[in-house]
This record gives sequence, C-alpha cells and structure tokens, in this order.
Amino acid sequence: MESGDVTQLLKAMANGDEKAAEDLLPLVYKELHRLAKGYMRRERQDHTLQATALINEAYMRLAKEETDWNSRAHFIGVAANVMRRVLVDYARQHKAEQRGGGLQRVEMHDDVAISVEKLEEVEQLDAALKLLEKENARQAKVVELRYFGGLSVEEIATFLGVSPRSVKRDWSLARIWLYRQLKQDGKAPPEE
Repeated sequence: MESGDVTQLLKAMANGDEKAAEDLLPLVYKELHRLAKGYMRRERQDHTLQATALINEAYMRLAKEETDWNSRAHFIGVAANVMRRVLVDYARQHKAEQRGGGLQRVEMHDDVAISVEKLEEVEQLDAALKLLEKENARQAKVVELRYFGGLSVEEIATFLGVSPRSVKRDWSLARIWLYRQLKQDGKAPPEE
C-alpha cells in the first residue's frame, strides 16, 4: 500500500465520497489501533474500554471532518487528537452524570468505560495541554503524539517534519512545563 493511495482516499472522503471512507479504514486501521492502544495503556488493567471502541468513535468523527488532508501522517496526527477528545468528552460526561447534572445520558458504545480514578486526570491533562498549545503548539503536539498516541520519537519527527533531536528537546521542555502546571493541581507529569 502506498501512502499516496491513502492520501487520494482522504481527499475523496473530504469531498463526500462515502465509498472512500469505507476503503480507507482497512488501510489505516493498524496505525489507528496502535494509537488507541497507546491511549488505553494509561488505564487500569480491568477497564472495559477497548481500543476498538475508541477507534470506532474516533473514525466516525474523522469521517465527518471537513479537512484538507495532506497525507497519511496528517490523518494519523488528527486521529490522535480526536481520540484524546473522545476520552475527554467521555470523562466530562461521566463527571456530569456523577453530579446528577440532569443531563440526558448518551451512550457512545456499550463497551466504553474509563476508570473513575482517571476521569479527573484526563480532564486536567487536557486543560494543561490546551494551555501549552497556546504557548508552544509543537510541544503540545509532541506530548499528544508521544504520551497519548504512543508514537516513537522518530515517528513524531516524521509527522512534524523536524529532526528527532528537536522532538526530544520539545518532549523534555513540555514535560517540565506540564510538571509545573500539573503540580499546581497535585498531579504527576507524563512519564516517558
């Protein structure tokens, strides 16, 4: 499979071709699954959220995105962000339900559940990443791809079009920044 094939399907999908969206999934599923597993490795061992459910929800959102897709790497980068948003949305929904917020319950999937212990952590890390993104968007993207997506330094470098050394520097600086930010909330910084 050529990266160009994926790019062509992404462009067709962006133009409303539903068949392209169907044809694309098998070509990118392995990478999406790796990303989802990277997100899920941060959860407790006995959680019921499966990588497949996260992929399905993220892919449904990605198929609706009106994005001018540049490449396969661009798609995977956006997918990492969408997966993070799915988890944050779920955490917020779950917290609202716990508070009895009177909100109507909307199920994402029958097999989706994040540990209660992780709900607040997911929201706080998301808030810190949004602040970091305002100060240094590339560092925030490095954290998102490395911490949540589980991508290697080399994969991130390729995606961002920078050297692995730049990614390592961004990762180190972002961890320091996040440590300070999360320390205010009593949370630990992301681990490598």
